[in-house]
Amino acid sequence: MTYIVTGAAGFIGANIVQALNLRGIKNVIAVDELKPADKYRNLADLEISDYLDKSEFIEAFAKGKFGKVEAIFHEGACSDTMETDGQYMMANNYRYSLDLLDICTDQRIPFLYASSAATYGGSDVFKENREFEKPLNVYGYSKFLFDQVVRQRLADEQTSAQVVGFRYFNVYGPRESHKGRMASVAYHHYHQFLEAGAVKLFGEYGGYAEGEQKRDFVSVEDVVKVNLFFQENPEKSGIFNLGTGRAQPFNDVAKSVINSLRAHKGEKELSLHELVDERLIEYVAFPEALRGKYQSFTQADLTQLRAAGYTSDFLTVEQGVRNYINWLSDNSDFLAQPI
Repeated sequence: MTYIVTGAAGFIGANIVQALNLRGIKNVIAVDELKPADKYRNLADLEISDYLDKSEFIEAFAKGKFGKVEAIFHEGACSDTMETDGQYMMANNYRYSLDLLDICTDQRIPFLYASSAATYGGSDVFKENREFEKPLNVYGYSKFLFDQVVRQRLADEQTSAQVVGFRYFNVYGPRESHKGRMASVAYHHYHQFLEAGAVKLFGEYGGYAEGEQKRDFVSVEDVVKVNLFFQENPEKSGIFNLGTGRAQPFNDVAKSVINSLRAHKGEKELSLHELVDERLIEYVAFPEALRGKYQSFTQADLTQLRAAGYTSDFLTVEQGVRNYINWLSDNSDFLAQPI
């Protein structure tokens, strides 16, 4: 059995490769672009059968050079929401994905791909319906447009095998250090606290109290489980939100990060009030540059995911962040340091 993972040296891609390995699957073809080269560290402890640069992969894939492929997990993309080069973004996120979809259709290969909650943009409703999709940047638009193509092809029965898109919300977890400023809130809080002894959060904004703006923070552990659930159920296709369905405030993330680090030193857990009193959490004025461009609340509607048969519970911020901080602490000389 051959599996293909694009973006394999990236955050979610590497976690999918690891999950396949844990199931005894080592015949994994990794596709990526090693810029920066240090992304190789995300694959160094994993087992793959081959590596191809994304520039040479499409032609080889179209020619059927990999034989029978069980499924492709397409995680590769430009995920920088601040990228302003629309030509680059559309070539990477839209056209490349469309080429892969066409090949998978020709070869009857299940195609599971990364979409994004950025497709909702300025919406305050997070359901997989066209009326709620309002991307605010070219990244969100690139994901939205590809979802539109998939939606139409599924409706017209133009697909020959499973096609599943996952609208990832705020994912955090191991193997994201290469993402720099685009890494998760939990990752940045971890390094802030180690370097400065405190975590800084935005103050009051948008009707939310200090640090109480809320996002749907989802552990990469759960993201991988959902991907594999659909791969194991090839009769299920569609576009699905992938979050926890539970919005939690940034205060919860900061509190979980700090208390997890304190536990490693044998120190007692502190309440949010105590953390603020001891200036371990500090609030800063909301930046003028972000006013009107910031989502103060996101929460995945999981109705369609549950209807598709995924019944497992999702980790809370407290559970998932604790697992992540333990991993960062145990791997400080490997993947935890910024690249």
